[in-house]
Amino acid sequence: MTTNAKNNGNPFALIPLLIFIATFLGIGIWLDDFYALPSPIAVLVGIITAFILFKFPMEEKVSLLIAGCGESKIITMCLIYLLAGAFAVVSKATGGVDAVVSLGINNIDVAYFPLGIFLIAAFLSTATGTSVGAIVAIGPIAVSLSERSGLSLPLISGALLGGSMLGDNLSMISDTTIAATQSLGCKLKDKFKINLFIALPASLITIMVFFYLGLNSEIVTVAIPTTSFNWITIIPYILVIVLAVSGVNVFSTLIIGTLFAGFIGFYQNNFSLLEFTQKIYEGFTSMTDIFLLSMLTGGLAAMVDKAGGIDYVLNQIKKRIKTKKSAQMGIGALVGLTNLAIANNTVSIVVTGSIAKEINDEYNLDSRKTATILDIFSCVIQGILPYGAQVLLILSFANGKLTFFDLLNNAWYHLFLLIFTLVAIYANFWDKWFARIFKN
Repeated sequence: MTTNAKNNGNPFALIPLLIFIATFLGIGIWLDDFYALPSPIAVLVGIITAFILFKFPMEEKVSLLIAGCGESKIITMCLIYLLAGAFAVVSKATGGVDAVVSLGINNIDVAYFPLGIFLIAAFLSTATGTSVGAIVAIGPIAVSLSERSGLSLPLISGALLGGSMLGDNLSMISDTTIAATQSLGCKLKDKFKINLFIALPASLITIMVFFYLGLNSEIVTVAIPTTSFNWITIIPYILVIVLAVSGVNVFSTLIIGTLFAGFIGFYQNNFSLLEFTQKIYEGFTSMTDIFLLSMLTGGLAAMVDKAGGIDYVLNQIKKRIKTKKSAQMGIGALVGLTNLAIANNTVSIVVTGSIAKEINDEYNLDSRKTATILDIFSCVIQGILPYGAQVLLILSFANGKLTFFDLLNNAWYHLFLLIFTLVAIYANFWDKWFARIFKN
């Protein structure tokens, strides 16, 4: 395969990238488990394909791969992943996750249970940076209390799904946020402001819906056993959120948060100094998949770009772009369709990030808003995929008592988030309001 002129692009240069997606998707369908095949292995298949198909010299292929893997934004992204993993594991080891769940459950009236689950899941996933982790922690409790109180299981499950995805989308230490901001070259706190300006009205309407539906449900008063917890274990989560929003460098934020969580662990005798270091390393290794995925995808993207594949995609998108609004919508559609194919929102952002950056720069878009659009569209699609990890976990906890369509009919947050994102893209007043409120 020869390289094409950069102006025209080369559709055949996309074959390695498509092989990567097809491998990831195909094996996921075949095994009925989209996380059975480690994503870095799927990328490796694409890289091998690129080495076979592309005709430029072997030395140049190797150099391109290494340069792409070692690109500064990729390495920055990977280091943030490691620190985020360390913070998540250390803070969980102190009992932080259990404390957040207990705090919520101990203080929820049965009538407000759907609303409570939504808020607990939102805080937990924001603090830990993972929707899957929030669902794993809260899911069994939510299903059990739904059965005992007679509250609608689909409603409870929809609240859990929505809250988990809300926090994942907003979190400063979420891998999707890290991938989106590093791809677009904007600051985490700046992306957070725009993201919040879209997600806040969507979440407020969702809160009102769950409040109304929970209050008007037929319920049975049940005694919810209280569990003891230590308030201090929640402080590291609050500290990280406050530091990140205040504009403290993300590396400093995560290091401070991890050390503070470690201090609490020493104070409570959760672990020794040696065990603390082991927890940090456990956090590092928990990010191995996404670390290698980001690095190897960067290398594959560099080879595909050299062969003209990225330019071909850009040219195809540009043919359909007439305005800045359609450029933003094109970016959203691109990451959404990619997520639809591979059922992983982080992978989707990593794969499409460089293309989104090109479109962002050419059409003089706001990189903070583009990063937000990347994150939100991948979040919306991921949260309604019948083969996505979040939906599959909730359905498995329900043990056959909940169907996908029952869950989808109660995914209120996803609906409102999509609506307000479209408003942010197409409504002329939105950018003016944002500029006036945040004085940017």
